[in-house]
Amino acid sequence: MRKQLLEQLNSLNIPYSIKEHPPVSTVDEAREHWKDVPGTHCKNLFLRDKRGKQHYLVVLEKDAPFSFQQLNDFLGNEKVSFASERRLMKYLQLTPGSVTPFGVISDTENHVIVLLDQALKNSELINFHPNENTATLTLSFTDFEQFMKRCGNSFQYIDFS
Repeated sequence: MRKQLLEQLNSLNIPYSIKEHPPVSTVDEAREHWKDVPGTHCKNLFLRDKRGKQHYLVVLEKDAPFSFQQLNDFLGNEKVSFASERRLMKYLQLTPGSVTPFGVISDTENHVIVLLDQALKNSELINFHPNENTATLTLSFTDFEQFMKRCGNSFQYIDFS
C-alpha cells in the first residue's frame, strides 16, 4: 500500500518527506516520534452510518475534540458509529492503527466520504501515515487537497470547533 501511494504522489509531482518509526496505533503512541516532524499531525476515524450503507473518514487535528452528536447533526441526524475492522479492510485496505486519508486510493468505487476538519485549512504542512503505521508522511496541505481531488472520493469540510 505504501508503494502504491508513493507512486501516485510521484506521478502527481507532489513532494513529500517520510520519517520512519516503530509501529504506532494511537496519537499518544506517535507523539514521541513526531517531535522533529513539522506540520499538523492528525487523527483519523473510520465510521459508518446506522445501516452500514455509507462510510465516512473523519480527519481532525490530533488534539481536536470530536463529537458524534455534532457529526450526526452535520449529516442530517444520520447516526454514525465506528466501522468494523472488516469494513476498514474492505473499503480502504487498511488495518486499525494505520487509518489515513491516503487509503482512499484503494476505494476505487469512491464509496467513502472524507470529512475534513475546517481548521486543517490553516495548516501549511500536514502529516499522515503512508497507509501503514510505521512511518509519518509530510506534505503541504495544498498538495494534500490536490491528491484528494485526483482520487475522486467526495470530501468536504466540517467545523468541529
